[in-house]
Amino acid sequence: MIQAADWSIVALSLKVAVVAVLGALPPACALAWLLSRVRFPGKVLLDGLVHLPLVTPPVVVGWLLLSLFGPAAPIGRWLEEVLGLELMFRWTGAALAAGVMALPLMVRSMRLSFDGVDRRLEYAARSLGAGPVRVFWSVSAPLAAPGVLAALVLGFARALGEFGATIAFVSNIPGETRTLSLAIYSALQTPGGEGTATRLAVLSILVSLAALVASEAMIRKGRRHAA
Repeated sequence: MIQAADWSIVALSLKVAVVAVLGALPPACALAWLLSRVRFPGKVLLDGLVHLPLVTPPVVVGWLLLSLFGPAAPIGRWLEEVLGLELMFRWTGAALAAGVMALPLMVRSMRLSFDGVDRRLEYAARSLGAGPVRVFWSVSAPLAAPGVLAALVLGFARALGEFGATIAFVSNIPGETRTLSLAIYSALQTPGGEGTATRLAVLSILVSLAALVASEAMIRKGRRHAA
């Protein structure tokens, strides 16, 4: 039987995942377009840096976030003093960690979508006097929209399952940073917590599966639209 405490964990996890994906959307879209459309020195290096969280242990990513955004770090101190944004031991920090881990998947999906846009349509728009920004919003973005939506869903699923970077960066605090993954881990470390771990695992699987099915449906819709 699902308990009220389980739903509060699910609600926190959904909030963290949604904020993470929405925060990662602008840089992911910009990076995807840049890697798809622009040639420049160091492009391979940038591509490697973007995808580094996919191959780096998540705990290392969490340590890097702690080094950059911790209260003693210049960026973290500036965010707290100037913007009043606290990240350490807060759900906002969990959202940042989840967004960083979801970013590579989002960039990869969006880049493939931009690669699939016929450049002749962009050239035609430019020949009619449209500037780069107008070409992007009137031609590239609408045609790549299904891939962008799929990237959002994939990023959401990745953010929902984030564990290593989150626990290394903002710890495992009930009601604040304890998302589904961290709650399952805590239940497994508690004597007699197998039932709680099972309930949360089932909820996590159902939500993640729904996100992946939605992503696949969007990808297929995008392929039919492109055809």
